[in-house]
Amino acid sequence: MAAVAAPEAPPRAGLTIFALCLAVFIVPYGLSSAPVALPAIGEDLDAGVVPLQWVVNAYNVTAASFMMAAGSIADRIGRKRVFSFGVGLYAVSALIGALATDVILLDVARGVAGVAAAAMMTAGVSLMANMFHGAARTKAFAFVGVTIGAGLAIGPTSSGLLVDGLGWRSIFWVQFVIAVASVLGLKLLQESKNPDATSVDWAGTVTFTLALFCFTLGVIEGPVWGWGSAGALGLFAASALLLVAFVFVERRQQHPMFDLSLFAEPRFMAVNLLATAVSFGFVGLMVLLPSYLVGANGLTDGGAGLTMLLLTAPVLAFPMVAGRLVQSGVSMRPILSGGLVLVAAGLAWLTTVHADISALGLAGPLLLVGIGIGLIYGLMDGAAVSTVPPTKVGMASGMFNTIRLATEAVAVAGMIAALVSFFQQRVGPGLSRYTEGTDLSARSVTDSVTSGNLDAAVDKVPSAARDAFTDFLGAGYTYGFQVVLWATAAVCLVSAVVLHLILTDRPADDGDAAERQPEPEEAAAPRASAGTAV
Repeated sequence: MAAVAAPEAPPRAGLTIFALCLAVFIVPYGLSSAPVALPAIGEDLDAGVVPLQWVVNAYNVTAASFMMAAGSIADRIGRKRVFSFGVGLYAVSALIGALATDVILLDVARGVAGVAAAAMMTAGVSLMANMFHGAARTKAFAFVGVTIGAGLAIGPTSSGLLVDGLGWRSIFWVQFVIAVASVLGLKLLQESKNPDATSVDWAGTVTFTLALFCFTLGVIEGPVWGWGSAGALGLFAASALLLVAFVFVERRQQHPMFDLSLFAEPRFMAVNLLATAVSFGFVGLMVLLPSYLVGANGLTDGGAGLTMLLLTAPVLAFPMVAGRLVQSGVSMRPILSGGLVLVAAGLAWLTTVHADISALGLAGPLLLVGIGIGLIYGLMDGAAVSTVPPTKVGMASGMFNTIRLATEAVAVAGMIAALVSFFQQRVGPGLSRYTEGTDLSARSVTDSVTSGNLDAAVDKVPSAARDAFTDFLGAGYTYGFQVVLWATAAVCLVSAVVLHLILTDRPADDGDAAERQPEPEEAAAPRASAGTAV
C-alpha cells in the first residue's frame, strides 16, 4: 500500500505563519529600535555612555551567547514550549524596560530580552521547518526573511517618532504589546521534539558566554580606564583564557556546541568575515549615527529616526534584487563582495559629515550603504550554509548566527570605544578653557557628548561661552566620528577583497546537495534547529 504523502503545510497555514512572524519581528526590532532612543534615555535616567552602551550590548551579547543552547534545549523539551517561553519572557523584559527608573535595571531587562530573543529565533525557525515542507516551507521562510528585514528597517524610524511623541518608554511598551499579541497565536503551533537530542553543552555555553562578556566589557571600559590599565588588561586576559578553555572543552565533547572543524573550511570562514564586516558597516553605524544626528546636528529623535530611513529602507527592497540576480545566473561571490564595496564607498562618502549637514547631504552615502547591505542580506544566510557539506548545514547556520550576533556586540562596543578615544584626544587639550570653575570633568563631558546629549555639558558653562563650547564639542565629536567611519570603510573594503578571493563557487555536486530540501526527519536533526538560517 502506497504511503500517503504528508501535507506541505498545516491547517490555517497563513495564520500560523503570521503568528510566528509577529513574534520573530520583535527580535530585529528590539535591536534596531533602541539606538535612536539612547540620547533620550541618557538624559532622562542621567546615564553615562558606558551603561547606555549596554542598553544595546546586553541584548546582543545574551542573544548571541544563548542561541545555540536555546536550540539544544528546544530539541530536548519541545520547540513550541521554548518558543512560548521566549515570547513570555520577552513580554516581561519589555514591561520592566518600560517601567525602569534606573539605567542598570534597563540594562538587565535588555539582557533578559536577548535570552528571550535567542529562544524565539531558534525555536521559531525549528517549528517552521518542522511544520512546513516543500514549496510551503520555502514560502514560509521567505516571509520570515521579509519580517527580519522589516524589523531592522522600521525600528529606527518608528522609535524616533515614538520617542518624540510619547517618550522613550513607548518603544518598550510597543514591544510588550507585540509580545502579548503573539501569545494569542501560540495555540496554532504544533509541538515537536527530537527524540535523539543530546544534552546541552553547558561547559561550552558558560565559557563562551563569559569570554564574550569579558572581551566586550574590556573594549567598552578601555577608553575610560586606559587601554594599558590593570582592569582592561585583566579583562582581555580573562577573555583569552576563557576562550582557550572553551576550545579545550569543545574538543572533548562528544556533541559540542560548536563544531570547530568547520573553521578549517576557508569558504565558511569567508562568510563569517562577511558577517563581521556587516556588523561594523551597518549595525555599528545604526547605533552611532542617531546619537550624532541628535547631538551634533541638533535633530530631534523623530528627525533622526526619519533620516535613518535613508539607511534602512534599501534593506527591504534589495534582498529581492540579489535573489533575482542569482536566479538569473549571477554568482553569489561578486554580489556579496560588490555589496561590501558599496558599503565601504558609502562609509567613505559619509566622512564628509559635519554639524550642519542636511538630509540631502546624507542621502547619497546612506543610500549607498543601505543598498550594499540589502544585497548582502539577500544572500548572506544562504551563503553560510552553502559553504559546508549538507550534513553540517544545521550546525553551520547555528554557528553563523551566533558569530554574527557576537560580532555585532563587539562592533558596537569597539566603534563607540574608538569614538570616545578620538573625541578625548581632540578636545582634551582645550577642555579646561571652558570647564574651569564648573563641576564638569573630562569623563562627564565625554559621556554627555558621545551619548548624543551635548546640552547636558553645554548648559553648565557660563552663557557667554556656550556657543563657542558647542562648536568646540561638535568639532571634536565630528572628528571622532569621521575617523571611525574611515576605519570602518577600510574594514569593509579589505573584507570585500578577501571575501572575493576565498569565496570560490561550489562544485556542482556540492551545490545540488546543499540546495536539496531536507526531509521532515532531517529538519528534526539535533543541530538543524539550533539557529537555522533565515
